[in-house]
Amino acid sequence: MRLPIKSPPIFYGWWIVGACFLIALYTIGVVFYGFTAVFEPLVHEFGWSYAQVSLASSIRGLEAGLLAPVVGMLIDRWGPRKLIFGGVVFTGLGLIIFSQMTSLAMFYLASVLMAIGLSSSGVSVMMTAVTHWFRKKAGLAIGIMVSGYGASGLIVPVVVGLVDTYEWRTAMLVLALGVFIVGLPLSLVIRHKPEQYGYFPDGIKQDTSRHDAGAPAVTAGAESSTGLRKAMRSRVFWFIVLALVPQFIVVTAVVTHVMPYLSSLDIPRSTSGLVATAIPLLSIGGRFGFGWLTDRFDASKLMVVALVMLALGLVCFEFVATGWTWLLVPSLTLFGIGYGGNITLLGILVVRYFGRGNFGAILGWIWGILLVGNVAGPPVAGWVFDNYGSYQWVWLSFAALVVVGAVIMANIPKYRDWKAS
Repeated sequence: MRLPIKSPPIFYGWWIVGACFLIALYTIGVVFYGFTAVFEPLVHEFGWSYAQVSLASSIRGLEAGLLAPVVGMLIDRWGPRKLIFGGVVFTGLGLIIFSQMTSLAMFYLASVLMAIGLSSSGVSVMMTAVTHWFRKKAGLAIGIMVSGYGASGLIVPVVVGLVDTYEWRTAMLVLALGVFIVGLPLSLVIRHKPEQYGYFPDGIKQDTSRHDAGAPAVTAGAESSTGLRKAMRSRVFWFIVLALVPQFIVVTAVVTHVMPYLSSLDIPRSTSGLVATAIPLLSIGGRFGFGWLTDRFDASKLMVVALVMLALGLVCFEFVATGWTWLLVPSLTLFGIGYGGNITLLGILVVRYFGRGNFGAILGWIWGILLVGNVAGPPVAGWVFDNYGSYQWVWLSFAALVVVGAVIMANIPKYRDWKAS
């Protein structure tokens, strides 16, 4: 009699990937991509300028950028679960204050709280959590996890529908409640390192039977790690930062202004809401696709490709204003895949050049510097509209900036040569 074959249990690292995916899907969908849905209602109710409303995005970027290095170092000490739990709480509180605001100061205060929340539960924290649990499948795991940020586009129609049906204050309260219901239980799923639970990365069971009581456990393979200070003094660190700063300036500007921009072209709000939804959804192709490719090809070359795609998408976005609305399709496709791919590639480059030992701290500093780049994009686009009544030349100028980033990345030191130096 043949005994039934039991299926092996799912490696716990995949549960962490799933939890991070869902937390990112909801929180980023509400706070980051969904913000464009309340942009025009705030302008109409309070009479604020586009630049003043855009500044909220910049405040979130600046605050998150300043906190990211600190958060990166705390990950290695506290583990990601405490940070993600606290981040969910701050995000929810920020949305509650947002729903009750009566002044610009309260608006900015809510933005600061949400920035603290997104920093503590953001991509650098989740990427660190996932990276510790995978090696051979790191590209795939990170690609799936960051696809949650792309899937967050599914929340945008929900935000638009709530705002249009119940007005924005009620919508924000409902969404704040959702943050607590979704985020708090899922944050408890997160664990720090597999070795603490008797596993190696990728699900290899740790064998302690061959070791004496005081002997060190067998490792899954030696891996060199670079210290934070040495990493920050290296050329590679600054090549990565300078190549990606243009993307972070540009993406926040587009995500913040996509609905106002299309409205200025007399495109219906329902249509512009769908476009805002499509941007993160299309980025899933880049997040997952480039994650899969990076296990097979040079990540730095893939990043050059992604930056060029992003620039081409911006060029198409500019010429939508000439009446060529059909350009929205290639614009969204190129833009979404390009910037989505680079989110995955950033984590892979940090692992390959600097190792996992100080991954959280190194990625935290890189992410912090890049998030400060968010400060410039939205107010610049808002200022142009306030002064000229249109977004003329904004997207072409941003495209040129992204091309500069692609050139920088194309000249990053080769991995083998850098390791040998």
